[in-house]
Amino acid sequence: MRYVNLGNSGVKVSRVGLGMMTFGNPAWRAWLLDEDAARPIVRRAVELGINFFDTADMYSAGMSEEITGKLVREFCPRDEAVIATKVHHPLDLSFSGGSTVGNKPVARPNMGGQSRKRIFAAIDGSLRRLGVDYVDLYQLHRYDPGTPIEEVMEALHDVVKAGKARYIGASSMWTWQFAKMQFVAQARGWTRFTAMQNHYNLVYREEEREMIPFCRDQGIGLTPYSPLARGFLAGNRRRDDKSAGGAGRDAADEMAHAYYYQDADFAVVEAVRGVAAARGVSNATVAYAWMLARPGITAPIVGASKVWQIEEAVGALDVALTADEMAALEAPYQPHRVLGHA
Repeated sequence: MRYVNLGNSGVKVSRVGLGMMTFGNPAWRAWLLDEDAARPIVRRAVELGINFFDTADMYSAGMSEEITGKLVREFCPRDEAVIATKVHHPLDLSFSGGSTVGNKPVARPNMGGQSRKRIFAAIDGSLRRLGVDYVDLYQLHRYDPGTPIEEVMEALHDVVKAGKARYIGASSMWTWQFAKMQFVAQARGWTRFTAMQNHYNLVYREEEREMIPFCRDQGIGLTPYSPLARGFLAGNRRRDDKSAGGAGRDAADEMAHAYYYQDADFAVVEAVRGVAAARGVSNATVAYAWMLARPGITAPIVGASKVWQIEEAVGALDVALTADEMAALEAPYQPHRVLGHA
């Protein structure tokens, strides 16, 4: 394993992060794994040197945090582990007996967003579920247009000063929103963002236009999610049937259908398949290797439901693509609509 600084901070993270959304309650998402099924994957990740674990309070209404905290404590010394979680979305308790109207969760005031009230309650809830005294990286899951930026950034600063988080970050939003928040914090002498977790992969590269250059300029670490495009880059989907690829997440993933089914996306997959075949490795290995070679990328967040999948991701660290291979992989790309910022 290789370790790098998270942005311009001093903390070291593994070049591959383990995404913990996969672990939780199958009643929330049918493809999720429970604690017993998650254990060998987390154990193997730690054996391979991964020290960076990413979750969110909304995943399985907090159960992902519970599993994350328990298994990270079981296999990794706390001072070595870098635990990240997120705040913004309300926790959907409808699948576990929470308040509902029909099959939909009841919209209750102050249960989502980034007000000072919400952030203070959310960090305490996350710490309780994780079973830790602090998180290493506390991230805004999205931008909240309903709360003044000054209120959000001061609340995050106070969370850091209270010792409940070491660093702060954010996830998908428009670059102008992220920049405005960062510069408000700088002007007020508050804690600034250290990391951005953005949506980025070989078939969705819109972040190259503004967000990635901004983060590189500002020394902000990039920890992209969905490096395999929700499995699309594995090459098991067909143009004529969006549900092709089998059971589980592949067949039911409406977000993947919204993002990744342009003709050009399949051309990218063909390019990946060509490089993979020539090297005798999997499509996933090539997609990860491309990501790891991109300027400014700190650590992609990798989701794994099987032990071999995390081994495959870590193995990509030893695959150095040539300039010609990188160009071949990138050539078929066509622009996409920007989705997922709300």
